[in-house]
Amino acid sequence: MLAASSLRPPRVLRLPFSPRARAQIGLFLFAYLVYSAARFVTIGDLPSAQDHAHWIVNLEHSLHIGVESSVQQAFSGTAVMWLLNHIYLIAQLGVIPAALIFLYHRAPELYKTLRNTILATWLISVPVYGLFPVAPPRLADIGITDTITTTTSFDMSSSLTTSFYNELAAVPSLHVGFAVAVGFALFAAIKHPVLRWVALMWGPVVGLAVVATGNHFVFDMIAGIVASVLGYGLGAAAGRIRIRRPKASFGPTFAEA
Repeated sequence: MLAASSLRPPRVLRLPFSPRARAQIGLFLFAYLVYSAARFVTIGDLPSAQDHAHWIVNLEHSLHIGVESSVQQAFSGTAVMWLLNHIYLIAQLGVIPAALIFLYHRAPELYKTLRNTILATWLISVPVYGLFPVAPPRLADIGITDTITTTTSFDMSSSLTTSFYNELAAVPSLHVGFAVAVGFALFAAIKHPVLRWVALMWGPVVGLAVVATGNHFVFDMIAGIVASVLGYGLGAAAGRIRIRRPKASFGPTFAEA
């Protein structure tokens, strides 16, 4: 008994989360590491990614939706651009974890739906990054500026920064796809009528940010929303699967929280 208790970490070193919460955190960290590793394994070369970006530019012009340059010029040098730069930076690593934590405590069923949507969308997106690498507008040599690098202290193209993400994975835009999913989830969870609609506007705001900062084309945004819709469907299907677990369970699965 003494030996067993001596192997336990001191109380001060234990994470202040329940076993169920720790399992969810571990699931997300593991999934994100696998997703990030897969993106780097499937990374394309810049010339091919630029060719694909130019194909998108031509497609958008033919559809009269090539507004990236006009949007950036409209906000250039304004306080709104400063805000959009920082919205882009916090959207993935700040707002998504905060929304998941909020839903975990406030609306567990909505948390499970958003969680499964995110995990499934990552799964769907990785092959697309490998088969269709796309340079963002700021790297496509089409006159679009990297506003985050030029106006903030965050360098999008530094060797340190790019060691954490794949610059040539612009399609689909998960910034936008996940922002739309988060907006709908919070809209369903929040009771205050004004805050509900504020939450629903998060997707369009992030969409404006990714275009104005030179990080995505309109095409990328649409692809991101489509990927998230497919991820929602795949996640919902996974959520209906009930795996018969042995008596000694190792914790929640992808389908069960």
